[in-house]
Amino acid sequence: MSTPELSLTVRLTTSAADARRGIVRLHPEALTALGLREWDAVELVGSRRTAVVVAATAGAIGGVAATAGAIGGVAASTASTSGIALLDDVTLSNTGLTENATVVVRPVRVAGGTTVTVHGGTAVAALDDVTLRRALLGKVVTAGDAVSLLPRDLGPGTSTASVSTTLARTVGVAWTTELLTVTSTDPAGPVSIQPNTSVTRGAGAASPSGSSDARPGRAVEPEPQTSEPPVAVDDLVGAREQAATLSEWLELALDRPDLLRTLGASARLGVLVTGPGGVGKATMVRAVAATRRIVEIDGPSVGSTAADDRLAAVSRVIETARSAGEPTVLLVTDVDALLPTETEPVSTLLLDRLRAAVDSPGTALVCTTSRPDAVDARLRDPELVDRELTLPLPDSAGRARLLDVLLRDVPTEKIATGEIALRTPGFVVADLAALCREAAVQAAARAHRSDEAPVLTQEDLVGALAVIRPLSRSGTEELVVGSLTLDDVGDMVETKQALTEAVLWPLRHPDSFARLGVEPPRGVLLYGPPGCGKTFVVRALASSGQLSVHTVKGAELMDKWVGSSEKAVRELFRRARDSAPSLIFLDEVDALAPRRGQSSDSGVGDRVVAALLTELDGVEPLRDVVVLGATNRPELIDPALLRPGRLEKAVFVPPPDADARRAILATAGRSVPLAEDVDLGALAEDLDGYSAADCAALLREAALTAMRRDVDAAVVTADDVARACDAVRPSLDAAQVAALQAYSISR
Repeated sequence: MSTPELSLTVRLTTSAADARRGIVRLHPEALTALGLREWDAVELVGSRRTAVVVAATAGAIGGVAATAGAIGGVAASTASTSGIALLDDVTLSNTGLTENATVVVRPVRVAGGTTVTVHGGTAVAALDDVTLRRALLGKVVTAGDAVSLLPRDLGPGTSTASVSTTLARTVGVAWTTELLTVTSTDPAGPVSIQPNTSVTRGAGAASPSGSSDARPGRAVEPEPQTSEPPVAVDDLVGAREQAATLSEWLELALDRPDLLRTLGASARLGVLVTGPGGVGKATMVRAVAATRRIVEIDGPSVGSTAADDRLAAVSRVIETARSAGEPTVLLVTDVDALLPTETEPVSTLLLDRLRAAVDSPGTALVCTTSRPDAVDARLRDPELVDRELTLPLPDSAGRARLLDVLLRDVPTEKIATGEIALRTPGFVVADLAALCREAAVQAAARAHRSDEAPVLTQEDLVGALAVIRPLSRSGTEELVVGSLTLDDVGDMVETKQALTEAVLWPLRHPDSFARLGVEPPRGVLLYGPPGCGKTFVVRALASSGQLSVHTVKGAELMDKWVGSSEKAVRELFRRARDSAPSLIFLDEVDALAPRRGQSSDSGVGDRVVAALLTELDGVEPLRDVVVLGATNRPELIDPALLRPGRLEKAVFVPPPDADARRAILATAGRSVPLAEDVDLGALAEDLDGYSAADCAALLREAALTAMRRDVDAAVVTADDVARACDAVRPSLDAAQVAALQAYSISR
């Protein structure tokens, strides 16, 4: 399928909020035509190619139609949408176009940047690496682009407001006009600058230390305090127990080492803090150690440099910590970027330096990572980092308390944080902060238009939910659920009840299962003839339960490289655990988990089945995660996957009977203007052998028939429906339906 694209007319934005922030604004209908949501990335093709973040305009912005409708597969009906693309001056320059020229806009897949190298003037030389990265956070860049230091500050994944204060204090007024040039990116192509991206300086951009041998990273002693005041320990919702434990460890190791020595234990302290990305690991450490001296090593910045420079930077920082003459906490953020599992010769030397720091009296080592399996195993040596703290994903009550803290100083009106918490499964504190920031943008825009006092309302937070995507799902496809609920699913009474009991009850009423002493089912197999609404009912189920949904279609996890498929399965379940309560939807599960020993794919299928069995029924418990498989060939699935503790609950989705077809036609025909002579009840009786998809296709064909009769037709008549019945034939195979019904009876 070709990538959709539109040819639009370029206009220079007049919005000060968008100026030089790397954003293109399109009409909402253009976003729909391209299959995009706000804050996705798009490629702009003019005299040169560039990529930016896209946002929606407040409404129609012109009246110029899209050139020739659509180019790459977008329906011609999109020609009626506004054909204007609003660009700031920097983005316009990156396309090589002038105002009123034509630009091609298309969706683009953007990778998270590992390293981005920029070239700038004297203003860039005055910035440290962390501030530089935070100024560019959330922007999408391509090698050769010009980019400003103005933080994006719109949409998810953007920098905090404090970075502007830091830039103004460090650079002065020049920071608002300073432009950088992106000289290279790793990986090549358009990349998004993320919290773990290393932003380095290319030729001509001196490092903050001013010395010719200083490299990116904390090559000189970092300031003991961050640009923002540390969070109070009492505000660490969901992490107070871990904070109390870390505080006690620091007190014993740094303040009362004599107690440990009296008991024959050394006073060294090395701690690894783990947890999902954005959960607040470094924030927790800074809050606990706020009264002490903190020296930081930024893992992504230092880890991206050459081996010799990396060793020199870490050695200098450690020497600074050891020679301080007072108790010091050495904090290494995102240690997986500094010491990855793919060991290098320099890794051994880095570990030796860290071991020397831990052995130094008055120095404690604390490392953070969101990927503990990606850290060099030698870091967990008993003589180095022998303790571990894990910050959990906040539950619904925790998210409500976090929202209360984030909105504590914000003028609000009728905010029900509990309701928002129920609608944000998988959100960590960074996601909730982005949600509040997006809601604030909407409230500020409303106040600007009406000249009223700015007040944040419940509607602002609900509107922000359509924009913000949690970090746990930032690299995966999502099942679009919209406002669909189980009540919108025609008929299927027994199927809906079975899914409610197997999926929603364990997540909504875990206390009832605990009281009765039973474990809820871990997985459900949804099977039935094709086109009978299996995927449709899953979307409704996810929306009704406010679940985060992770989808896998067919054999997407299959990879010819040894170990890659099993790793993909582990990553899928890890993301689901990080965004719990969640639903893993395995569409066409028969292609993903066929019977073992009968394939000729070098054992890839067998290993995927084994990995699925391990995740479903292994040592690590699967809490608040339900696995739902869908298939129309259940007999092809490996039997081990259908045993108790795995996909143990089998739910048959039968072909629709006359009553179900009537309900399906009524639901599908809500937006179709049917004439009075169209009797859906009688029509449903005559559609024996039609699936749910066939019924919807029938009404669609009837509407097209009405258009062929009269392009200005206002209603669909019974004659149009009759002609559509001749064109749309039933797709259900009687033999397949009988086999599936026999399978349901045999179970």
